[in-house]
Amino acid sequence: QVQLVESGGGLVQPGGSLRLSCAASGSMFSINAMGWYRQAPGKERELVASITSGGRINYSDSVKGRFTISRDNVNNTMYLQMNSLKPEDTAVYYCTLDYYTSYARWTAWGQGTQVTVSS
Repeated sequence: QVQLVESGGGLVQPGGSLRLSCAASGSMFSINAMGWYRQAPGKERELVASITSGGRINYSDSVKGRFTISRDNVNNTMYLQMNSLKPEDTAVYYCTLDYYTSYARWTAWGQGTQVTVSS
């Protein structure tokens, strides 16, 4: 029903910034939640930021104060602004959308984008 396409990953030096984008296409009835996950080699997948229905925003402790999640309703795009990046932020980042159609609940995932923080 919905497809997510990510962009904006790349190589950045420690202390730098990067902005990830996630463009949604397709039809949906309503949105339950949206967010960003990341997974580093040898580590569990981690939810780093989310927006729930009603606009409640949550961040993991590891990124709080440095990352900002937002959405552009006109263009159906969500963003993750990442500032003060650290080497431990290196991971593949995935956007996700939990939504409803007229008959079912669905979860869509982006293809993943690599973020590498290194000097």
